[in-house]
Amino acid sequence: MTHDTGRTAPTARPGPDPGPGPGSGTAPGPSPGRPLPTATASPLPSSSRRRPRRGPARGRDGGRAPWIYLAPALVVLGGLLVYPVYQLGLISLLEYTQAQVSGGEPTSFQGLGNYAALLRDPQFRQVLLATVVFAAACVVTTLAVGCALAVLLTRIRALPRLVLMLAALGAWATPAVTGSTVWVFLFDPDSGPVNRMLGLGDFSWTYGRYSAFALVLFEVVWCSFPFVMVTVYAGIRAVPAEVLEAAALDGASQWRTWRSVTAPILRPVLLVVTIQSVIWDFKVFTQIYVMTNGGGIAGQNLVLNVYAYQTAFASSQYSLGAAIGVVMLLILLAITLVHLRIVRRQGEEL
Repeated sequence: MTHDTGRTAPTARPGPDPGPGPGSGTAPGPSPGRPLPTATASPLPSSSRRRPRRGPARGRDGGRAPWIYLAPALVVLGGLLVYPVYQLGLISLLEYTQAQVSGGEPTSFQGLGNYAALLRDPQFRQVLLATVVFAAACVVTTLAVGCALAVLLTRIRALPRLVLMLAALGAWATPAVTGSTVWVFLFDPDSGPVNRMLGLGDFSWTYGRYSAFALVLFEVVWCSFPFVMVTVYAGIRAVPAEVLEAAALDGASQWRTWRSVTAPILRPVLLVVTIQSVIWDFKVFTQIYVMTNGGGIAGQNLVLNVYAYQTAFASSQYSLGAAIGVVMLLILLAITLVHLRIVRRQGEEL
């Protein structure tokens, strides 16, 4: 009786070739009845594990490097801005007149007494109202002229556009003292060409309150509209041409296209130039002082800047003049914060 020693090898399951075993030329097959081992990843050392990214890597001085670069500018600003503002606020809280400057009387602390005196002064309230109305008129006129000329730049050819741009930039670059002197000459009642062209004879523009304010307004608009014109023109050129073509195909007129299509797209630009013009026109000094000879007859053309100057240096009420300066600073600071907020929103939208 013979015994069958041959065994039927079980069918090997498909799987990865583990490679040759040690000491043999062939790979050992799987044992019958045992499941194949599941491949598991060997644990990596903690130093080689991937960590989540937390942003760009910084050096040791990554947080201090911007402040190091800004330090020279901050030192200059501290000397030219922070310290004068501190002195302005300090003087506004003291009794500081010519007697204290000369050393005849000691300086005394008044607290908010100078501000209370300003609020009780009817001339201060009148000057504040005149400043607000005058600045508003300047801003509205500047925006109207600048936007109209910006639209005109898109309608004319290259050579007239270049001439208009150069003329506008020349007016913008003219110093305020020079421009004011030229405008006073142009409207002079004796030798000015404007009165002769209009047939006004010896009419004095600086004698009446409203005519003097109108003359100063013309000069302020003349030196301010180029900024609005160039900025709005750049914004119009950025408007997609397809939008304007669609409005033209719908039969919209130029005014309707500007009011319903272009102006809403240019709203962020218009807001920025409006607030910038408010800041500039609210603190007008040179034009009023030069063209009305220091504020007009009996101070009828005073604005806050000129009023503060006259109170501090003409009347030697340095503390009251400083208080007026602080009031102007707070008003302009509020306008500037609104401006920065609008600019920040624009950045987020873009």
